[in-house]
This record gives sequence, C-alpha cells and structure tokens, in this order.
Amino acid sequence: MLLKKNQKKGKVSNRMKFTAVGDYLVQRRLPPDYEGFSEIVEWMKPADARYFNLETTLHREGECFAFPLNGGSYLRADPEILEDCKRYGFNMTSFCNNHSMDFSYDGLLKTLEHVNKSGLVHAGTGMNLDQAAAPGYLDAKGGRVALIAMTATCNSVFNDVCIAGKQSRRVPGRPGVNQLRFQETLVVTPERMAQIKALAAETQVNAQEDIGRAEGFRAPLPEGQFKFGKYVNFLEGETTHKEVRCNRADLARMDKAIDEAKLQADYILVAIHSHEVGGTSKAQPAQFVEEFAHHCIDQGADAVIGHGPHLLRPIEIYKGKPIFYSLGDFVFHEVNLPFAPEEYFEAKGLTSDASMHEIINQYTGNFTRGLQVQPVMFEAVIPRWETENGVVTKLELFPIELGFDLPKSRNGLPAPAKDDSILRRLAEMSEPYGTKMRIENGVATVELG
Repeated sequence: MLLKKNQKKGKVSNRMKFTAVGDYLVQRRLPPDYEGFSEIVEWMKPADARYFNLETTLHREGECFAFPLNGGSYLRADPEILEDCKRYGFNMTSFCNNHSMDFSYDGLLKTLEHVNKSGLVHAGTGMNLDQAAAPGYLDAKGGRVALIAMTATCNSVFNDVCIAGKQSRRVPGRPGVNQLRFQETLVVTPERMAQIKALAAETQVNAQEDIGRAEGFRAPLPEGQFKFGKYVNFLEGETTHKEVRCNRADLARMDKAIDEAKLQADYILVAIHSHEVGGTSKAQPAQFVEEFAHHCIDQGADAVIGHGPHLLRPIEIYKGKPIFYSLGDFVFHEVNLPFAPEEYFEAKGLTSDASMHEIINQYTGNFTRGLQVQPVMFEAVIPRWETENGVVTKLELFPIELGFDLPKSRNGLPAPAKDDSILRRLAEMSEPYGTKMRIENGVATVELG
C-alpha cells in the first residue's frame, strides 16, 4: 500500500522520479533517430512521470476550418506525431495553451480524440469546464501522479472565447481549455487619478460603459477603482505601479482540483502556460504567475511546470517544492508551417497566392527579426528530480539546444548542449529567487535546503 500524504511517515517509503520539458511545438514527423536523440531518451528514461506541453492541434489537412483568431500562427500536425512523442518516453501531456483553438472547436475536439487514443495521460482540455479542470492520473511503478493544467495566455489572445464552458442543468458545457484569467490594475497617486479622470471626461472614452452601468447592464466598479475605456483599470494608491492578479474564481477551481488529487494521487503536478512578462524582460515571469505557483504549492501541489514564452525562465524552490517558470522549448517548428488560412495571409498584407516562404520572410524581415534570430529561444533544460515521501531529495538539470545554427529545414530538435553556458545563464537568473546550483560534468544540481 502506498504512503498517502495524510498518513504518518515511517511505514512505507514512497520514492518517485520525474522529468518534464516545455513546449513541443511540432509541425511534422521527426526522424526516427538523429544525433543527440539517444542521449535525451537516456536522461529521461529513469523517471516514472515524463511530461511535455503539446503545442499544436492534431487533424488532417482540410479536416477542420480555421478560427478567425489564432495563438500567433495556425499550428497543425498529423496525429502520428504522437508516436514520436512516445519514442522520447513521454507519458503525460497537456495541450492547454494559446494554440488550442487555432482550428476552432473541431480542431480542439480532434486533438482531444487523438490524444485520448494515444494513451497519454492529459489534463487542461475537455468537453466542458469540469472535464478541462479535472486532474489526469498516471499509475506509475512508484505511485500515482496527478496532472492539472491551466493556460493564462488565452486571456490576452482570444479574449476568453477558448475557455471551456460549465454545464447547467439544461445546457451542455462548451469544449475548451482550463483558463487562468488575470486582471491588470494600474495603481496611481491621487494627483495622477485626477488627471486620468479629467482626460476621460474630455474624450468621453467611458461614455458607452457609463450608460450601460447606469442602466444596470454593467456591474458597479469597486470602491477606489476607475476604468479608462473598456480594458484599462486604475486604482488610487500611495505610489504609482502595476499590479497583476489571478482571477479568484479560477484559483478556487484549481483549489478544488488539487483537493481532489490529494485523495486520488501520491504526487501532484501543475502545468501553467503563460507568455506574459513581468517587468521589461521576457525572461521574467509575470507577477500573477508567481502568485499562482505559490498558491498551488500552498494548496498541496508538489511541483509547478511552466512553459509558453519559448525561452528559459528562473527556477524557484518554494517550501521545498520546485517551480519551473519556463523550461523553454523541446521541439520548435515555428517557421515550418506548410499552409495557413486566408486570414493569416491578409493579416500580413498578402493573399494565399503567396507561398508560405513569402509570408515567413515577410513577418521575419527575411530572418532579421523574431524568435529565429535569438539563440536563447533555442536553449532549454530538462529537469529530473527525485522525491521520497513527497520531499524533493534531488534535482538535476540537463541542458539542451535546438540547432540554432542549422538550416530551418533541420533545426528545432533537442540535442545535448555543447557546453554549460545555458546552465550558467539559468543559475544567474534563478539566483534572485534564492536558488543555487552546482555545475559539474555538464549537469547542474540544485542545492536543496
């Protein structure tokens, strides 16, 4: 019998090993073997639970129509790519991210169908909100692992249209993702607030909202808060700064899922997809993501796995539990789209008579801007950690690079890094979080308290 979290220690030792990667942004089948593949597999093989974020939709060409909005581009791959995922050894995934609705509800449902058929444990997406919010469970040799997944980036990309709908007694729920919403508030001094209100009055930017509020179609604003237009929230305070906080209802839904997982599993993983930044650096996680990660661990989660911005973000050890704010990419086929809908061409000032090469050259400035010219977007780590009775006893980091210098036809695949520069950079950015690492023989070991 496995040792549960609410049982006393001492009778049965519960040891488990875990590994995780970030974004598996794939557009085509991977070669059956390539230089570096076997080393990646060997690193991950000892783990009981092996997680990745599936950042594409799965369906055949022409099978699903495109949504008017997209997560940055229209990502699609044939369902056979899941066979490649499993060759790496992965057994847990989520596809709860800003690309889940690229091909509308049909694309999401087809992806759900193929992932279910694959046997991969998954969470974060479902036929309704209750399904999307529910944990997925992996029965491993060392114990039972729960996975709960959310995405924040849909909030800013799709304006909430991809969030799964909750069922009522007479209306079925809506397919979608388990979304973490957030609200930005600009806190300003009384002097600044007076200026903002004066500007709003002069421009009548709030006229429509004010009428709706007066007629009872808009909720009253909280005391001290002022809205400039539809989306900018101001709050009067002593200093001027920005606050970004998680939606309370979404946190409560996460709490319920964690509480359920405490009974059903020995270890709880939480995955969060977020592109949002804190401060002026893309490597800095947003304030609300830090709040979310701490909250999940306070409620009983054992690790938080972040992904989304396509580069590494810091690692924090909070109350003895690891938080990976972003693990970077594992597969990165950003510019390998074989086709796109007409709206995508029109948004770039072209038509679908143009080739995909033309449209990619157009938005990358002939590869002089964007993610493809930044080496850090092709650098990542694969953590491997061990636990005993829920306590992390070892955490190692294996650096990988995705072929920044290779031709676009062959880059984007993970291979062992050539040196420890990735680890040194990660150690430096993690230090403000109190995280210390020891780098030896191409692997970093995190010092645990």
